[in-house]
Amino acid sequence: MNVEFFTLALDQASMDGLRFGRGERPLVLIPGLNLRRLRETGYAMAHMYKRFADDHTVYIFDRRDPVREGYSVRDIAADTAAGMAALGIGRAAVFGLSQGGMAAQYLAIERPELVEKLVLAVTAARTNDTLRQVVGRWAALAEADDYDGLVADVMEKMYSPEYLRRFGRLLPAVSRIGRPGDLRRLSVLTRSCLTCEAYDRLGEIRCPVFVIGGRRDRVLTGEASVEIAEKLGCGLYLYEEFGHSAYEEARDFNDRVYAFLQGKE
Repeated sequence: MNVEFFTLALDQASMDGLRFGRGERPLVLIPGLNLRRLRETGYAMAHMYKRFADDHTVYIFDRRDPVREGYSVRDIAADTAAGMAALGIGRAAVFGLSQGGMAAQYLAIERPELVEKLVLAVTAARTNDTLRQVVGRWAALAEADDYDGLVADVMEKMYSPEYLRRFGRLLPAVSRIGRPGDLRRLSVLTRSCLTCEAYDRLGEIRCPVFVIGGRRDRVLTGEASVEIAEKLGCGLYLYEEFGHSAYEEARDFNDRVYAFLQGKE
């Protein structure tokens, strides 16, 4: 599978991205908060979402560089729209994961002409006590330069006990190899998760929407997915056995998203 990296110029900043796939239909994937940059994880992400490559050309944008204090998920949406314009993408299916799902809601609300279909995965439309506590701790660990502690807490909150039993021993290696050079940037991006307050505007979304999440989500709760679907009256699939990492742990996760994009869900 051919993966092409690129860099786009924004106002006083730049934004990395990648594209893969050979389909005629564009799919914009807005990823969640990541401890590493897209240029480090891009090949793995392309492999993870290869299910969509036959029918779509998939575009993934990293967060802008640099990011300013107060950067928000609404800003991520605006940067995504700018990236789409720079590449000549007039209208696309949009697949938002976690923090990316927060941004995807604002994109569909404020730039509806850009969004043909919308997938909101393991995300929330507004902050809740769980999200404030978990994300606040992650930001504090980043600000304290405690990357080992941050990695351990992220893994513990995201993954199922079974996954941690199988892969938890790899945590020290992940911490050593993947440490970013700029934890201030990571802290700003982490705190931006606390800026999502789109719930009262969800009625402005006019395109078809599919919500998918995990009942045992310890980052933002499974109820956060339920309330989005109930507010929109749209399709919902909730994995009872998984949490925030359902998109990695559930083998049929991408199949369910693909079925929705194909009009079969």
